[in-house]
Amino acid sequence: MCGIVGLFLKDPSLEPKLGAMLSDMLITMTDRGPDSAGIAIYSGARDGIGKITVQSADPGRDFRNLDADLHDAIGQPVLMLEKSTHAVLEVPIDQLEAARSALGHLRPAVKIMSVGDSIEIFKEVGLPRDVSARFAVSKMKGTHGIGHTRMATESAVTTMGAHPFSTGPDQCLVHNGSLSNHNAVRRELRREGMSFETENDTEVAAAFISHKLRSGESLGAAMEATLTDLDGFFTFVVGTRNGFGVVRDPIACKPAVMAETDAYVAFGSEYRALVNLPGIEDARVWEPEPATVYFWER
Repeated sequence: MCGIVGLFLKDPSLEPKLGAMLSDMLITMTDRGPDSAGIAIYSGARDGIGKITVQSADPGRDFRNLDADLHDAIGQPVLMLEKSTHAVLEVPIDQLEAARSALGHLRPAVKIMSVGDSIEIFKEVGLPRDVSARFAVSKMKGTHGIGHTRMATESAVTTMGAHPFSTGPDQCLVHNGSLSNHNAVRRELRREGMSFETENDTEVAAAFISHKLRSGESLGAAMEATLTDLDGFFTFVVGTRNGFGVVRDPIACKPAVMAETDAYVAFGSEYRALVNLPGIEDARVWEPEPATVYFWER
C-alpha cells in the first residue's frame, strides 16, 4: 500500500511552484507508506550541461573536495550543490559517463540516484514531510515530477530501496503493487547488460522500461510491454526527460486517479492528493482504465 503522485505542467508560470505542489501531494499520501519517500524533479536541460545526483551515508567525508577530485579525473569543470545526504554534480554533457565511472573509483561508497540533463532524484528513509524538508523540495522548480511514499513489502527499508528508481538517462519509475516474476525478469535483463543495486521488484520494472527504450521502442510501446511481460499487481508512473506516463495492470486493484486542466496533468493514488491543486474544481477527473497506457510529452 504505497502512495504515488505525479505532476506534468503545461503552464510555464507554474514551474517555480512544482516542488511545493509535489511536496504537498506526497505529504497527503503519508499514511499509505511511512517508511521512506522520494521525489524526482525534472528541471529542464541547460545547453551542454549534464547532472549526476548522488547520495552518501557519510556526506561530510564523501562530498569533501568531491568537485575538485572529479575535475582532476575528467579534466573538465564540475559544479557541486550539496543537499543534506545528496549532492547534484553538474558536468559537461559529453563527460557524463566519464564522470560516472570516475565516481566509482573516487568515492566507492557514494550511490548514484540519477543521471541525465534534466532529472534530479532525492530519496531517503523517513516520512514524506521530513524527506521533503531535508532537501528543500518545496523550493525546487521544474517542468514535471513524480513522487512516492513507501510501505516496504519486497525488500528492506533503505535509501536504495526507496522510490523513484532510475535505471536510464533522465528516466525513473515509481510503483504501487507487487511483481511476482521480478527475479526471472532481473536475470534476463542482466543477460542483456542491465545492472541492479537492490533486490527490489520496482527496480526491475524501471530497468525493463529502460531496456525497451534503449532498444529503440517508444515510451508508449515500452509501457505496453509491461502488461504482457510483468506479472503481478501494479500501477506504474514513469518519468522521462519530456514527460510522464501511467499504466495499471489488467486487474487494476491498486487505486489511482488522474486530473487534467489547461495548466497541468496530475496523478495520485487517491483523490485527496489532488485537492489543493489550483483549479482542481474545474479539472477533468477520471480513474485510469486497466491495461491502458496514458502519457504526456512536450
